Amino acid sequence: MKPVLVVGAGPVGLMTALALKFYGIEFRSFEEDNAFSSDTKAGTILTRTVEAFRRYGVDKAVLSKALRLDEIGEIERATNQRRASVMTENLFDETRFPFVLNIPQHHLEPILAQGLEDLPEGWVNLRHKLIDFTQNEDGVTARFETPEGIKEVEGSYLLACDGGRSTVRTQLGIEVEGVSLDVRYMLVDIKVDLDKANPRDYPYLAYFADPAEWMILVRQPHCWRFLFPLAPGAEEATREELEAKVRHFVGDVTSLEVLNTVIYRVHHRIASKWRNDRVFLMGDAAHLITPMWALGLNTGVLDAINLPWRLAWVLRGWADDSLLNGYEREQQPLAAHGSGEMAEAARKLMGGETGEAKAMSGTDWANAMTRSLLGVKVDAEGAGDWSIVKTERTNLRVGDRIADMPVFDGQGGRTYLHDLCDDSFAALYFTDVRRRPDIPADTLPGLKSYVVSRWDAPLDSGFRDRALLDIGNKVRDKLGLGEDVVVLLRPDDHVAAILPMASADIEGLYKTIIGRK
Repeated sequence: MKPVLVVGAGPVGLMTALALKFYGIEFRSFEEDNAFSSDTKAGTILTRTVEAFRRYGVDKAVLSKALRLDEIGEIERATNQRRASVMTENLFDETRFPFVLNIPQHHLEPILAQGLEDLPEGWVNLRHKLIDFTQNEDGVTARFETPEGIKEVEGSYLLACDGGRSTVRTQLGIEVEGVSLDVRYMLVDIKVDLDKANPRDYPYLAYFADPAEWMILVRQPHCWRFLFPLAPGAEEATREELEAKVRHFVGDVTSLEVLNTVIYRVHHRIASKWRNDRVFLMGDAAHLITPMWALGLNTGVLDAINLPWRLAWVLRGWADDSLLNGYEREQQPLAAHGSGEMAEAARKLMGGETGEAKAMSGTDWANAMTRSLLGVKVDAEGAGDWSIVKTERTNLRVGDRIADMPVFDGQGGRTYLHDLCDDSFAALYFTDVRRRPDIPADTLPGLKSYVVSRWDAPLDSGFRDRALLDIGNKVRDKLGLGEDVVVLLRPDDHVAAILPMASADIEGLYKTIIGRK
């Protein structure tokens, strides 16, 4: 089988490579630079991305180097009054990771790359610049410029994770829709003691709104990060001017040192197509989003959650190629009209251009679900029914990401709902295991079935190995499910179906989803 070709080794490219490794799919990764990025870039990782770290095996490595926080502060800069902080404690029964992370991208990328170090030589390739590619019904052939000369590589599919100036997108002639605003942000990493010598007690992630000059303050593991808008036409500030700016923001301090700076342009641009036969656009190659509320990198990771399992099912021979069409159908509106519009609304809110943000119009729980990206609802049925903003609690719906709640298996161990669909569709039959329900045997590749019950399965029931104990019906009640209901989960934790057991043909539905009916 030809490997999948992954072009670009930024965060989305590395996460995609880690996903393919997790699913056991052979791939080759190509990065034109001779090292992973050392630039000052994105620095906040949302909860949904941390869940992807767990699935792809790098969560502990990242968490050991990151700063965890339970509050996203929303502050009026003029008065220093907090107005609507997001408290991630509201996510405690939603996820194993009820927090947000701060870690600079140039610290994150080497950690992700370490997760690929045990692969055979030649799977991860630096100093390989894509020249061009061709494709036909049998695969893709790409040519790379390398220190040893031109290299030609054949693959089954090509995944373009090569950034906002994507060579792949350009060669395909795919148009980019949207705008690049005449707005620039200055990002500055500062070594300053705001903990003890100059205590300020700011949240580790704080958004200071001000029509005159807003500011975002981020406590990174080893420094503080400031992000603020540049005046139109302004030149890059000197280090002395930046130090004065920081003192203007936080008051006088004993000492400070400018570590790194970078200037960003503001974009809201979306590729008109994300798939061209065997080639897919991902991350910034597919969508450039205003760097606000950490929605740039983290929206790209949603791509790396959605597409790889589909490729795995197709390349294993379990699914028809049509399964891959769901990637663009589900992810494109989330980026264009979800993350993109939400980030732009946040930018306007920070600058006083509007008085409210739709993403902050719900309950404390709903706001935490939205800002963590745990509240994403994909268009699983192709009916245009998707959302990225939560406003209130609802019963579980098709397309929702299921809460990662604990249950107990037949051997007495604790497992979580997301574990059940790590590399499988999972059919969860919420019923009384004592009644010996008629549950199909696991005969289809990629589909496993479980009985979820508040009653422990007796050893003579025949269900001990497939039964999950739901103490006090906590899981069933939180999800808002009735008796004798089956929930079909996809390998990305999203709900494919919710049906009464009496009429459910889960095997038939699964075959329909994967194009094998």
